[in-house]
Amino acid sequence: MCVGTYRDVEGLYLSRVFHEKAIRSALSYEPQPDDVFIVSYPKCGTTWMQYITYSIFNDGVCPQDMINFIKSATFLEFLGAEGAKTMPRPGAIKTHLPFDKQPYSERAKYIYVTRNPYDCCVSFYYHTKNFPAYEFENGTFDEFFDLFVRGRVDYGDYFDHLLSWYAHRGDPNVLFVTYEDLKKDSRSWILKVADFVGEDYGKKLRDQPA
Repeated sequence: MCVGTYRDVEGLYLSRVFHEKAIRSALSYEPQPDDVFIVSYPKCGTTWMQYITYSIFNDGVCPQDMINFIKSATFLEFLGAEGAKTMPRPGAIKTHLPFDKQPYSERAKYIYVTRNPYDCCVSFYYHTKNFPAYEFENGTFDEFFDLFVRGRVDYGDYFDHLLSWYAHRGDPNVLFVTYEDLKKDSRSWILKVADFVGEDYGKKLRDQPA
C-alpha cells in the first residue's frame, strides 16, 4: 500500500479517497433534533443497518435504486454537511467517526454497530484490495493485518474507535448493536432499532402480520 495514499485530517487518519473539504465540512455539521446517525468502524455492518433503517422509515419498502438510497442515507464524511442538511427525512446519516469527532447532540440519536475484529479485518482487507485508489491490488492479507493492528488504515485503530463509543453504550440516545447479535436474532434487534428511532415505528412493525 502506498504510504502517500493516507494522511491526517483534523486528527483522522484517512485515505485520499476522502476529500479534505468534505471531511472538514462533516466535522462542522450541527445535528438536528430529528437526526439519526448510523455509526461504525468500517466493515462492521454499516450498510446492513442502513438498509434496516431505510425499510423501517419506508414501511418495509426497499430502495428502488442506489441513487435514492444514497440520498436518503448520506455518508457524512464523503459528502460533507450539505449532504446531511438536504437529506430527505426521515432518514439516517452514515458516519465512521469515533465519538470524539462525531457531531453530537443529546437530541439526536446514534446507532453504533460493531463487529468482532477478525471478521472486520478480513472484510476490510478485501474492501481495500478491490479499490484501486488504495494502491493495494497486489497486497497480501498478512501485510494488511499488520496495517490494521497498527491503525494504519482508514479511521485508525479499531479498538480505540470501539472503546470511544462503548463508553457511551448506556446513554439514552445511543443504541449499541453488534453484528453478531443482529445476525443471530434479526427480528428482536430490528424491533429494538425501530423502537429506538421512534416508538411509532416499533408499534407499526409489531402490528404488521409476520
